[in-house]
Amino acid sequence: MKKIGAIILSTVLTAVLASGCGNNTENSGNSASGGNAAAGTIKIGADLELTGGQASFGDSASKGAKLAVDEINAAGGILGKQLELVIADNASKSEEATQAAQKLITNDKVVTIIGASTSTNTLGIVPVATEKKIPLVAVGATNPKVTVDERSGNVNEYVFRAAFIDPFQGEVMANFAIDSLKAKKAVIYTDTSSDYSKGLQKFFEETFKAKGGEVLSQESYQQKDSDFKAVLTRIKAANPDVIYLPGYYEEVGKIVKQAREMGITVPFLGGDGWDSPQLAEIAGAEALENTYMSNHYSPEDTATEVTSFVEAYKAANGGAVPDGMAALGYDALKLVADAITRAGEADPAKITEALAATKDLQLATGKITLNETHDPVKAAVVLKFVGGKQTFETKVNP
Repeated sequence: MKKIGAIILSTVLTAVLASGCGNNTENSGNSASGGNAAAGTIKIGADLELTGGQASFGDSASKGAKLAVDEINAAGGILGKQLELVIADNASKSEEATQAAQKLITNDKVVTIIGASTSTNTLGIVPVATEKKIPLVAVGATNPKVTVDERSGNVNEYVFRAAFIDPFQGEVMANFAIDSLKAKKAVIYTDTSSDYSKGLQKFFEETFKAKGGEVLSQESYQQKDSDFKAVLTRIKAANPDVIYLPGYYEEVGKIVKQAREMGITVPFLGGDGWDSPQLAEIAGAEALENTYMSNHYSPEDTATEVTSFVEAYKAANGGAVPDGMAALGYDALKLVADAITRAGEADPAKITEALAATKDLQLATGKITLNETHDPVKAAVVLKFVGGKQTFETKVNP
């Protein structure tokens, strides 16, 4: 009997130890919820720029997504389960975004992915999501070819987005230049290494010309360039009414700073790629005077959904005011959560179907309906920099 008892005790101890090891393995990685996967969590991946040239975007988006997860879990989760956010750093590189997506799907077993923050990096995820049939909700990607295949013209079945697209954003700023600033002549200064920048350049130019404006010249730079004086000398000589600068905050800050030092005083216009606290640090508050950008929302908006989001974000992040990418990270996660709820189970195929049917979902950046190309139909805002800070200028509906 003693021998049998010892065998039973040994078996029980082995099982307990094995169970404990299994739980540790399952929960390895960067989890926002702290939930135990073995207890039945729903894993959502986040493929974001936590390091590299767009790290400010990924940091904001991850904080917004974490806030959404915390709110949902505090309210009881989804389908009786807690959400678990597994975050992978794509280092602000398209090829790294591809590898991160593969890891999230193959190793972490996520049922859907949110990310990335930029168009180029998101395009690195699209083939993986399509091959693995895992729904992807892009956070800040605005280039049309993220959701529609450029070669075939077909909609990417498994790809959706929380952000409005470049045709709308470019059109908004071209209309603003002509109608509000009374501009007749423009120079466009494009980042040719960025799909995002090239897309905005195209749509701004089309609308500006269609409304009777003249594009005096198109200049170019690439990410990581640091000396822009030669090009700015040409731009100054052209004497435009406005300069359209569709790029990301790091280079934009340097360009605006150098332009003001050279005596270029005309307005600079840009897009949501400007949206980072680091822009004012790089350019300086004084240089940013007389500059405008389009964005997905304004924390100064008094709509209930905006004020409640801003208050919750500030409470969770030491009083920091959420930028547009934080709001988009929050909304991307809420889009996924809503789809899982309507799908009735955390099955990628059913989540994909539910995402495609999203209609009139009230989120931080507005009421969202996903159209036939999986792009949200929602408003944009134009922001003006005053004292180095974004101030609400106007809101434009689609």
